[in-house]
Amino acid sequence: MSPEAAGAGATPLARVLAGFVVRTHHGDIPPLALERAKMSLASTIASAAAGVSIPSAAIIRAMELDAGGAPAAAVWFTPARLPARAAARANAVCSDAAAADDSDMRSIAHIGTIVSTVSIAIAEELDLGGAEVLRAMVLGYEVAGRIDEALTPGRMRRGFHGSVSTVFGGAVAAGILLGLDEERMTHAIALAATSACGMAIAADTSWAREWHAGHAAMLGLDAARAAARGFRAEPSVLEVPRGFLSAMNGEAVEAITQGLGESWDIVTDMAIKLMPGAHPFHAIAEAASDAAIAGNVHPDEVERIVLTAAQLADWHGPTHPTDLVSAAHNFVYFAAAAVADRGFHWEHIEPAKMADPVIRDLLGRVTLDLNPPPLPDRFTHRHGGTVTLELKNGRQISRTCRAPRGSNAGGLEWADVEAKYRRLVPRCGLASDAVEASLAYLRSFDTAGGASTLTQRLILPSIGEIGQH
Repeated sequence: MSPEAAGAGATPLARVLAGFVVRTHHGDIPPLALERAKMSLASTIASAAAGVSIPSAAIIRAMELDAGGAPAAAVWFTPARLPARAAARANAVCSDAAAADDSDMRSIAHIGTIVSTVSIAIAEELDLGGAEVLRAMVLGYEVAGRIDEALTPGRMRRGFHGSVSTVFGGAVAAGILLGLDEERMTHAIALAATSACGMAIAADTSWAREWHAGHAAMLGLDAARAAARGFRAEPSVLEVPRGFLSAMNGEAVEAITQGLGESWDIVTDMAIKLMPGAHPFHAIAEAASDAAIAGNVHPDEVERIVLTAAQLADWHGPTHPTDLVSAAHNFVYFAAAAVADRGFHWEHIEPAKMADPVIRDLLGRVTLDLNPPPLPDRFTHRHGGTVTLELKNGRQISRTCRAPRGSNAGGLEWADVEAKYRRLVPRCGLASDAVEASLAYLRSFDTAGGASTLTQRLILPSIGEIGQH
Protein backbone atom coordinates (compact mmCIF):
# COMPACT_ATOMS: atom_id res chain seq x y z
CA MET A 1 0.00 0.00 0.00
CA SER A 2 1.32 3.46 -0.86
CA PRO A 3 1.65 6.15 1.80
CA GLU A 4 -1.05 8.12 0.02
CA ALA A 5 -3.52 5.23 0.08
CA ALA A 6 -2.78 4.50 3.72
CA GLY A 7 -3.74 8.04 4.68
CA ALA A 8 -7.07 8.22 2.88
CA GLY A 9 -9.83 8.76 5.47
CA ALA A 10 -7.90 6.99 8.24
CA THR A 11 -6.96 8.00 11.76
CA PRO A 12 -3.54 9.63 11.49
CA LEU A 13 -0.72 7.15 12.06
CA ALA A 14 0.84 9.44 14.65
CA ARG A 15 -2.38 9.34 16.68
CA VAL A 16 -2.65 5.54 16.46
CA LEU A 17 0.94 5.16 17.67
CA ALA A 18 0.42 7.78 20.38
CA GLY A 19 -2.65 6.01 21.68
CA PHE A 20 -0.78 2.73 21.87
CA VAL A 21 2.22 4.05 23.79
CA VAL A 22 0.33 6.14 26.34
CA ARG A 23 -2.00 3.23 27.15
CA THR A 24 0.80 0.66 27.49
CA HIS A 25 1.95 0.39 31.08
CA HIS A 26 5.03 -1.25 32.53
CA GLY A 27 3.08 -4.40 33.40
CA ASP A 28 1.86 -4.75 29.81
CA ILE A 29 5.43 -5.16 28.51
CA PRO A 30 6.93 -8.68 28.56
CA PRO A 31 9.86 -9.17 30.94
CA LEU A 32 12.15 -10.13 28.04
CA ALA A 33 11.54 -6.77 26.33
CA LEU A 34 12.39 -4.92 29.55
CA GLU A 35 15.50 -7.06 29.97
CA ARG A 36 16.60 -6.24 26.43
CA ALA A 37 16.17 -2.55 27.27
CA LYS A 38 18.60 -3.01 30.17
CA MET A 39 21.03 -4.71 27.80
CA SER A 40 20.70 -1.83 25.35
CA LEU A 41 21.37 0.69 28.08
CA ALA A 42 24.46 -1.23 29.24
CA SER A 43 25.69 -1.45 25.65
CA THR A 44 25.13 2.28 25.09
CA ILE A 45 27.09 3.19 28.21
CA ALA A 46 29.91 0.84 27.20
CA SER A 47 30.07 2.36 23.74
CA ALA A 48 30.03 5.87 25.18
CA ALA A 49 32.97 4.99 27.42
CA ALA A 50 34.91 3.89 24.35
CA GLY A 51 33.88 7.04 22.50
CA VAL A 52 34.29 9.72 25.15
CA SER A 53 37.84 10.68 24.10
CA ILE A 54 37.19 10.54 20.34
CA PRO A 55 37.64 14.06 18.89
CA SER A 56 34.10 14.36 17.53
CA ALA A 57 32.63 13.56 20.94
CA ALA A 58 35.05 15.90 22.68
CA ILE A 59 34.06 18.76 20.37
CA ILE A 60 30.32 18.37 21.00
CA ARG A 61 30.88 17.98 24.74
CA ALA A 62 32.99 21.15 24.80
CA MET A 63 30.34 23.06 22.85
CA GLU A 64 27.60 22.03 25.26
CA LEU A 65 29.74 22.75 28.33
CA ASP A 66 30.53 26.21 26.95
CA ALA A 67 26.80 26.85 26.47
CA GLY A 68 26.06 25.69 30.02
CA GLY A 69 22.62 25.80 31.56
CA ALA A 70 20.67 24.16 34.35
CA PRO A 71 22.53 21.12 35.77
CA ALA A 72 19.70 18.65 35.17
CA ALA A 73 21.47 15.56 33.79
CA ALA A 74 24.92 13.99 33.79
CA VAL A 75 27.45 14.18 31.01
CA TRP A 76 28.63 10.58 31.36
CA PHE A 77 32.17 9.94 32.62
CA THR A 78 32.59 13.57 33.72
CA PRO A 79 31.53 15.48 36.84
CA ALA A 80 29.56 17.89 34.65
CA ARG A 81 25.79 18.28 34.51
CA LEU A 82 23.83 20.08 31.80
CA PRO A 83 20.26 20.60 30.63
CA ALA A 84 18.70 17.30 29.62
CA ARG A 85 18.76 18.06 25.87
CA ALA A 86 22.46 18.94 26.00
CA ALA A 87 23.39 15.90 28.09
CA ALA A 88 21.41 13.59 25.82
CA ARG A 89 23.17 15.03 22.78
CA ALA A 90 26.66 14.78 24.26
CA ASN A 91 26.12 11.23 25.50
CA ALA A 92 24.57 10.05 22.22
CA VAL A 93 27.51 11.41 20.24
CA CYS A 94 29.95 9.59 22.55
CA SER A 95 28.12 6.29 22.10
CA ASP A 96 27.77 6.54 18.35
CA ALA A 97 31.32 7.80 17.76
CA ALA A 98 32.85 4.54 18.93
CA ALA A 99 30.84 2.44 16.43
CA ALA A 100 30.04 0.05 19.28
CA ASP A 101 26.38 0.90 19.90
CA ASP A 102 23.54 -1.50 19.16
CA SER A 103 21.68 -1.67 15.84
CA ASP A 104 18.31 -2.65 14.49
CA MET A 105 18.95 -5.58 12.15
CA ARG A 106 16.39 -4.43 9.59
CA SER A 107 18.13 -1.18 8.77
CA ILE A 108 21.13 -0.74 11.13
CA ALA A 109 19.53 2.34 12.69
CA HIS A 110 21.00 2.89 16.16
CA ILE A 111 17.73 3.24 18.03
CA GLY A 112 19.12 2.01 21.33
CA THR A 113 21.60 4.87 21.60
CA ILE A 114 18.83 7.44 21.26
CA VAL A 115 16.26 5.90 23.59
CA SER A 116 18.95 5.22 26.19
CA THR A 117 20.52 8.68 26.29
CA VAL A 118 17.22 10.57 26.11
CA SER A 119 15.49 8.42 28.72
CA ILE A 120 18.32 8.69 31.23
CA ALA A 121 18.60 12.46 30.78
CA ILE A 122 14.88 13.10 31.28
CA ALA A 123 14.67 10.61 34.14
CA GLU A 124 17.50 12.39 35.93
CA GLU A 125 15.82 15.75 35.49
CA LEU A 126 12.52 14.44 36.86
CA ASP A 127 14.04 12.08 39.46
CA LEU A 128 12.42 8.99 37.94
CA GLY A 129 13.25 5.34 38.53
CA GLY A 130 14.65 2.53 36.42
CA ALA A 131 11.30 0.87 35.72
CA GLU A 132 9.97 4.08 34.16
CA VAL A 133 13.14 4.42 32.06
CA LEU A 134 12.86 0.87 30.73
CA ARG A 135 9.20 1.32 29.77
CA ALA A 136 10.08 4.50 27.90
CA MET A 137 12.96 2.79 26.12
CA VAL A 138 10.89 -0.20 24.98
CA LEU A 139 8.06 1.96 23.64
CA GLY A 140 10.38 4.49 22.03
CA TYR A 141 12.19 1.64 20.32
CA GLU A 142 8.88 0.16 19.16
CA VAL A 143 7.71 3.32 17.40
CA ALA A 144 11.09 4.10 15.85
CA GLY A 145 11.54 0.50 14.73
CA ARG A 146 8.12 0.23 13.12
CA ILE A 147 8.50 3.49 11.24
CA ASP A 148 12.00 2.61 10.07
CA GLU A 149 10.84 -0.83 8.91
CA ALA A 150 8.49 0.96 6.50
CA LEU A 151 11.42 3.08 5.31
CA THR A 152 13.70 0.09 4.65
CA PRO A 153 15.30 0.11 2.14
CA GLY A 154 13.58 3.17 0.67
CA ARG A 155 15.19 5.87 2.76
CA MET A 156 18.65 4.43 2.14
CA ARG A 157 18.05 4.46 -1.60
CA ARG A 158 17.10 8.12 -1.26
CA GLY A 159 20.32 8.71 0.67
CA PHE A 160 18.90 9.33 4.16
CA HIS A 161 20.57 8.10 7.32
CA GLY A 162 18.83 6.23 10.14
CA SER A 163 18.58 9.40 12.23
CA VAL A 164 15.39 10.19 10.34
CA SER A 165 13.77 7.31 12.24
CA THR A 166 15.73 7.14 15.51
CA VAL A 167 14.41 10.63 16.35
CA PHE A 168 11.00 9.03 16.90
CA GLY A 169 12.52 6.86 19.62
CA GLY A 170 13.77 9.95 21.41
CA ALA A 171 10.45 11.78 21.07
CA VAL A 172 8.35 8.88 22.34
CA ALA A 173 10.69 7.96 25.19
CA ALA A 174 10.86 11.56 26.36
CA GLY A 175 7.10 11.99 25.92
CA ILE A 176 6.36 8.98 28.09
CA LEU A 177 8.61 10.21 30.90
CA LEU A 178 7.11 13.70 30.63
CA GLY A 179 3.65 12.16 31.00
CA LEU A 180 2.19 13.28 27.67
CA ASP A 181 -1.41 12.35 26.97
CA GLU A 182 -2.50 10.94 23.61
CA GLU A 183 -3.08 14.37 22.05
CA ARG A 184 0.30 15.75 23.01
CA MET A 185 2.09 12.50 22.17
CA THR A 186 0.51 12.67 18.71
CA HIS A 187 2.09 16.07 18.17
CA ALA A 188 5.44 14.92 19.59
CA ILE A 189 5.53 12.14 16.99
CA ALA A 190 4.42 14.53 14.26
CA LEU A 191 7.11 17.02 15.24
CA ALA A 192 9.73 14.27 15.20
CA ALA A 193 8.76 13.53 11.60
CA THR A 194 9.79 17.02 10.59
CA SER A 195 12.83 17.40 12.84
CA ALA A 196 15.85 15.25 12.04
CA CYS A 197 17.70 14.50 8.86
CA GLY A 198 21.05 13.11 7.80
CA MET A 199 22.86 11.93 4.69
CA ALA A 200 23.85 8.27 4.75
CA ILE A 201 26.87 8.82 2.52
CA ALA A 202 28.35 11.23 5.06
CA ALA A 203 27.72 8.81 7.92
CA ASP A 204 29.70 6.10 6.15
CA THR A 205 32.76 8.28 5.55
CA SER A 206 33.05 10.86 8.32
CA TRP A 207 32.11 12.03 11.80
CA ALA A 208 28.64 12.86 10.47
CA ARG A 209 27.40 9.51 11.83
CA GLU A 210 27.68 10.67 15.42
CA TRP A 211 26.54 14.19 14.52
CA HIS A 212 23.29 12.58 13.34
CA ALA A 213 22.93 10.65 16.60
CA GLY A 214 23.34 13.79 18.67
CA HIS A 215 20.70 15.59 16.66
CA ALA A 216 18.26 12.69 16.84
CA ALA A 217 18.54 12.62 20.64
CA MET A 218 18.33 16.38 21.10
CA LEU A 219 15.56 17.01 18.57
CA GLY A 220 13.49 14.05 19.69
CA LEU A 221 13.61 15.37 23.23
CA ASP A 222 12.75 18.86 21.98
CA ALA A 223 9.73 17.51 20.09
CA ALA A 224 8.32 15.96 23.26
CA ARG A 225 9.08 19.04 25.34
CA ALA A 226 7.40 21.35 22.81
CA ALA A 227 4.36 19.09 22.56
CA ALA A 228 4.11 19.05 26.35
CA ARG A 229 3.76 22.83 26.24
CA GLY A 230 1.04 22.63 23.60
CA PHE A 231 3.05 23.06 20.38
CA ARG A 232 1.04 21.57 17.54
CA ALA A 233 2.11 19.93 14.29
CA GLU A 234 0.34 18.15 11.40
CA PRO A 235 -0.97 14.85 12.84
CA SER A 236 -1.11 13.16 9.41
CA VAL A 237 2.41 14.23 8.39
CA LEU A 238 3.58 10.61 8.30
CA GLU A 239 1.16 9.35 5.66
CA VAL A 240 -0.22 12.29 3.65
CA PRO A 241 0.94 12.93 0.07
CA ARG A 242 4.33 14.67 0.15
CA GLY A 243 4.58 13.72 3.82
CA PHE A 244 7.28 11.88 5.69
CA LEU A 245 6.75 8.34 4.38
CA SER A 246 6.31 9.53 0.82
CA ALA A 247 9.43 11.69 0.95
CA MET A 248 11.44 8.81 2.40
CA ASN A 249 10.18 6.29 -0.19
CA GLY A 250 8.26 4.27 2.38
CA GLU A 251 6.53 0.97 1.69
CA ALA A 252 4.37 -1.55 3.56
CA VAL A 253 2.98 1.41 5.47
CA GLU A 254 0.01 -0.58 6.75
CA ALA A 255 2.40 -2.74 8.77
CA ILE A 256 3.39 0.19 10.99
CA THR A 257 0.32 -0.24 13.19
CA GLN A 258 -0.43 -3.92 12.68
CA GLY A 259 -0.12 -6.19 15.72
CA LEU A 260 0.88 -3.47 18.17
CA GLY A 261 1.74 -5.13 21.45
CA GLU A 262 1.84 -8.65 20.00
CA SER A 263 5.60 -8.65 19.56
CA TRP A 264 8.34 -6.21 20.48
CA ASP A 265 10.96 -4.84 18.15
CA ILE A 266 13.54 -4.49 20.92
CA VAL A 267 13.35 -8.29 21.24
CA THR A 268 12.98 -9.38 17.62
CA ASP A 269 15.29 -6.92 15.85
CA MET A 270 17.68 -5.19 18.23
CA ALA A 271 21.25 -6.51 18.17
CA ILE A 272 24.06 -5.68 20.60
CA LYS A 273 27.45 -5.25 18.99
CA LEU A 274 29.89 -7.79 20.39
CA MET A 275 32.61 -6.48 18.08
CA PRO A 276 33.16 -2.96 16.74
CA GLY A 277 32.11 -1.51 13.42
CA ALA A 278 29.15 -1.67 11.06
CA HIS A 279 26.72 -4.41 12.08
CA PRO A 280 26.10 -5.72 8.51
CA PHE A 281 29.65 -7.11 8.52
CA HIS A 282 29.58 -8.90 11.86
CA ALA A 283 28.10 -12.07 10.40
CA ILE A 284 30.75 -11.96 7.66
CA ALA A 285 33.49 -11.71 10.28
CA GLU A 286 32.00 -14.62 12.21
CA ALA A 287 31.80 -16.77 9.08
CA ALA A 288 35.39 -15.89 8.14
CA SER A 289 36.77 -16.74 11.57
CA ASP A 290 34.70 -19.94 11.73
CA ALA A 291 36.17 -21.03 8.40
CA ALA A 292 39.74 -20.26 9.51
CA ILE A 293 39.24 -22.17 12.75
CA ALA A 294 37.51 -25.13 11.09
CA GLY A 295 40.31 -25.54 8.56
CA ASN A 296 43.11 -24.61 10.97
CA VAL A 297 44.14 -22.15 8.27
CA HIS A 298 47.33 -20.12 8.44
CA PRO A 299 47.13 -16.77 6.58
CA ASP A 300 50.05 -17.77 4.29
CA GLU A 301 47.94 -20.64 2.95
CA VAL A 302 45.12 -18.41 1.68
CA GLU A 303 44.77 -17.80 -2.05
CA ARG A 304 41.38 -16.06 -1.95
CA ILE A 305 38.70 -15.12 0.57
CA VAL A 306 35.36 -15.20 -1.26
CA LEU A 307 32.37 -13.42 0.30
CA THR A 308 28.89 -14.51 -0.75
CA ALA A 309 26.30 -11.97 0.42
CA ALA A 310 23.97 -10.06 -1.87
CA GLN A 311 23.91 -6.94 0.32
CA LEU A 312 27.64 -6.30 0.06
CA ALA A 313 27.44 -5.05 -3.52
CA ASP A 314 25.91 -1.77 -2.27
CA TRP A 315 28.80 -0.93 0.07
CA HIS A 316 31.85 1.10 -0.76
CA GLY A 317 34.98 2.53 0.82
CA PRO A 318 38.75 2.22 0.84
CA THR A 319 40.21 -1.28 0.96
CA HIS A 320 43.01 -0.31 3.34
CA PRO A 321 41.56 1.38 6.44
CA THR A 322 43.55 4.06 8.21
CA ASP A 323 41.19 5.18 10.98
CA LEU A 324 38.09 4.15 12.91
CA VAL A 325 35.63 5.41 10.28
CA SER A 326 37.25 3.62 7.36
CA ALA A 327 37.73 0.42 9.37
CA ALA A 328 34.21 0.37 10.80
CA HIS A 329 32.60 0.44 7.34
CA ASN A 330 34.97 -1.93 5.51
CA PHE A 331 33.82 -5.51 4.96
CA VAL A 332 37.12 -6.35 3.24
CA TYR A 333 38.96 -5.47 6.42
CA PHE A 334 36.49 -7.41 8.57
CA ALA A 335 37.01 -10.56 6.52
CA ALA A 336 40.80 -10.29 6.29
CA ALA A 337 41.25 -9.53 9.98
CA ALA A 338 38.89 -12.33 11.03
CA VAL A 339 40.87 -14.86 9.00
CA ALA A 340 44.24 -13.57 10.22
CA ASP A 341 43.29 -13.46 13.90
CA ARG A 342 40.44 -16.01 13.93
CA GLY A 343 38.02 -13.38 15.11
CA PHE A 344 37.23 -9.68 14.85
CA HIS A 345 37.69 -7.98 18.21
CA TRP A 346 37.59 -4.57 19.85
CA GLU A 347 41.28 -3.98 19.14
CA HIS A 348 40.71 -4.29 15.40
CA ILE A 349 39.68 -0.65 15.10
CA GLU A 350 42.99 0.45 16.62
CA PRO A 351 45.81 1.71 14.34
CA ALA A 352 48.14 -1.13 15.29
CA LYS A 353 45.79 -3.74 13.88
CA MET A 354 45.08 -1.74 10.73
CA ALA A 355 48.85 -1.67 10.12
CA ASP A 356 49.34 -5.39 10.81
CA PRO A 357 51.25 -6.71 7.75
CA VAL A 358 49.48 -10.09 7.89
CA ILE A 359 46.05 -8.46 7.71
CA ARG A 360 47.15 -5.97 5.06
CA ASP A 361 48.47 -8.81 2.90
CA LEU A 362 45.11 -10.58 3.11
CA LEU A 363 43.13 -7.46 2.14
CA GLY A 364 44.06 -7.90 -1.51
CA ARG A 365 42.86 -11.52 -1.48
CA VAL A 366 39.28 -10.70 -0.50
CA THR A 367 36.81 -10.86 -3.36
CA LEU A 368 33.04 -10.88 -3.83
CA ASP A 369 31.00 -13.71 -5.27
CA LEU A 370 29.42 -12.04 -8.30
CA ASN A 371 26.38 -14.32 -8.28
CA PRO A 372 25.14 -14.57 -4.70
CA PRO A 373 21.71 -16.06 -4.04
CA PRO A 374 18.90 -13.49 -3.85
CA LEU A 375 17.84 -12.19 -0.47
CA PRO A 376 14.51 -13.52 0.85
CA ASP A 377 13.14 -10.08 1.74
CA ARG A 378 13.94 -6.37 1.67
CA PHE A 379 15.77 -6.39 4.99
CA THR A 380 19.26 -6.97 3.67
CA HIS A 381 21.10 -6.76 6.98
CA ARG A 382 19.23 -9.66 8.56
CA HIS A 383 20.79 -12.32 6.40
CA GLY A 384 24.53 -12.54 6.98
CA GLY A 385 26.52 -14.44 4.41
CA THR A 386 29.02 -17.14 3.51
CA VAL A 387 32.81 -16.95 3.48
CA THR A 388 34.84 -19.45 1.45
CA LEU A 389 38.58 -19.75 1.99
CA GLU A 390 40.32 -20.98 -1.17
CA LEU A 391 43.76 -22.25 -0.22
CA LYS A 392 46.88 -22.46 -2.35
CA ASN A 393 46.81 -26.28 -2.20
CA GLY A 394 43.32 -26.35 -3.76
CA ARG A 395 41.42 -26.97 -0.54
CA GLN A 396 38.27 -24.94 0.19
CA ILE A 397 36.60 -24.27 3.54
CA SER A 398 33.22 -22.52 3.69
CA ARG A 399 31.19 -21.32 6.62
CA THR A 400 27.90 -19.45 6.76
CA CYS A 401 26.63 -17.12 9.46
CA ARG A 402 23.03 -16.00 9.02
CA ALA A 403 22.89 -13.70 12.05
CA PRO A 404 25.66 -12.44 14.32
CA ARG A 405 25.92 -13.20 17.99
CA GLY A 406 24.28 -10.45 19.96
CA SER A 407 21.13 -10.53 17.83
CA ASN A 408 17.93 -12.35 18.68
CA ALA A 409 18.50 -14.84 15.85
CA GLY A 410 22.21 -15.28 16.64
CA GLY A 411 21.82 -15.46 20.40
CA LEU A 412 22.02 -12.73 23.01
CA GLU A 413 22.98 -13.39 26.61
CA TRP A 414 23.86 -11.16 29.55
CA ALA A 415 27.27 -12.82 29.71
CA ASP A 416 28.11 -11.29 26.32
CA VAL A 417 26.85 -7.85 27.33
CA GLU A 418 28.79 -7.98 30.60
CA ALA A 419 31.98 -8.97 28.77
CA LYS A 420 31.55 -6.01 26.43
CA TYR A 421 30.91 -3.67 29.36
CA ARG A 422 33.97 -4.86 31.28
CA ARG A 423 36.11 -4.50 28.16
CA LEU A 424 35.02 -1.03 27.04
CA VAL A 425 34.06 0.94 30.13
CA PRO A 426 37.57 0.91 31.67
CA ARG A 427 38.84 2.66 28.53
CA CYS A 428 37.53 5.97 29.83
CA GLY A 429 39.44 5.56 33.08
CA LEU A 430 36.66 4.36 35.37
CA ALA A 431 38.10 2.26 38.19
CA SER A 432 37.37 -1.45 38.21
CA ASP A 433 35.23 -1.28 41.35
CA ALA A 434 33.12 1.48 39.78
CA VAL A 435 32.77 -0.59 36.61
CA GLU A 436 31.45 -3.52 38.61
CA ALA A 437 29.17 -1.34 40.74
CA SER A 438 27.58 0.31 37.71
CA LEU A 439 27.15 -3.02 35.95
CA ALA A 440 25.49 -4.57 38.98
CA TYR A 441 23.19 -1.56 39.23
CA LEU A 442 22.22 -1.94 35.56
CA ARG A 443 21.37 -5.61 36.04
CA SER A 444 18.80 -4.65 38.69
CA PHE A 445 17.89 -1.27 37.21
CA ASP A 446 14.13 -1.88 37.23
CA THR A 447 14.12 -2.30 41.02
CA ALA A 448 17.37 -0.71 42.22
CA GLY A 449 16.47 2.97 42.17
CA GLY A 450 16.73 6.03 39.97
CA ALA A 451 18.63 7.18 36.91
CA SER A 452 20.72 9.66 38.90
CA THR A 453 22.06 6.88 41.10
CA LEU A 454 23.25 5.10 37.97
CA THR A 455 25.01 8.13 36.48
CA GLN A 456 26.71 8.88 39.81
CA ARG A 457 28.47 5.55 39.35
CA LEU A 458 29.89 6.77 36.04
CA ILE A 459 31.60 9.93 37.28
CA LEU A 460 35.32 10.47 36.71
CA PRO A 461 37.08 13.03 38.92
CA SER A 462 37.67 15.55 36.14
CA ILE A 463 37.08 15.95 32.43
CA GLY A 464 40.79 16.43 31.89
CA GLU A 465 41.50 12.85 32.87
CA ILE A 466 39.49 11.44 29.98
CA GLY A 467 41.69 9.78 27.43
CA GLN A 468 44.78 9.75 29.67
CA HIS A 469 44.34 6.14 30.80
